[in-house]
Amino acid sequence: MSLVEKIHEDMVAAMKQRAAERLSTLRMVKSALKNKEIEQRTPVTDAQAVQVLTTLIKQRRDSIEQFTKGNRPELAAKEAAEITVIEEYMPKAAGDEELRGLVTGTLAELRAQGMQPGARDIGMVMKAVQGKIQASGLRADGRVVSEMVKAALN
Repeated sequence: MSLVEKIHEDMVAAMKQRAAERLSTLRMVKSALKNKEIEQRTPVTDAQAVQVLTTLIKQRRDSIEQFTKGNRPELAAKEAAEITVIEEYMPKAAGDEELRGLVTGTLAELRAQGMQPGARDIGMVMKAVQGKIQASGLRADGRVVSEMVKAALN
């Protein structure tokens, strides 16, 4: 079952359970996925759906930050609840040890190919590490990966 179908089924279940907050979040997610589908004029793949969900989570985190600065804790709590619902459909998040292993493994592979990545090659190394993260079916915050790559290169 694809991710889009699972979200639709869970939305129907939320309607039957009268779970208003969950239902509104799932409707928002389904709407974002439908917009992506309309934009590209083809059905959304699971990888594209994960990208849309990642974008939605980033938007919610930015909103939480703004609401806490604006002294609106009730709205920040609502956004946090939406994040927990959206994260149910995301792949497993990579832990720090897994990420360190992927970073050091990628650097070892690059060095074995004859490259000597330095501080100015962060972009190339990040691209390789992100590719490995996606290939392993995990997800990771780009900032955390960037910090680990910078630390490994220095």
